[in-house]
Amino acid sequence: METREHADPAAPSANAQGSGSRTACRGSPDHCSWVVRDPSGRLVGQVSIHSMDEEIGSGEIGYWLAPSGRGRGVGAAAVDAATRFAFDAVGLARIELFHAVENEPSCRLATRCGYLIEGTARQSFIYGDRLRHDEHLHARLASDDVATFELLG
Repeated sequence: METREHADPAAPSANAQGSGSRTACRGSPDHCSWVVRDPSGRLVGQVSIHSMDEEIGSGEIGYWLAPSGRGRGVGAAAVDAATRFAFDAVGLARIELFHAVENEPSCRLATRCGYLIEGTARQSFIYGDRLRHDEHLHARLASDDVATFELLG
């Protein structure tokens, strides 16, 4: 397993607020993952940038949050920090985000983080229920003017 380390205070770190001076990006050359912790330090999720193609400057973002991490901005702060890391430290130009159409909280999170909806991919993914689901495709560009997401108090 390859480890890429970056000294970037805006990158995802041990907490979802992006603080800390050193972050390890662990994974394969086309994948970076981080745990997401709430302000108290409790593990509440995971975020990753994957399917990175540095030659064409694109990748995908994925995440999950435990119920205890939802509704307080922790997930949005982590997604925003990982996105900025992929743009600033890795040099990607475009990041795509897919979620099941029926997952409205994920749609809201994507939109809050500046990921514009581009369309629907029909029957594009098989989730844990082993059924094919339509997915919304959102994307964010490095050139998009998106304010840094602030963690809700």
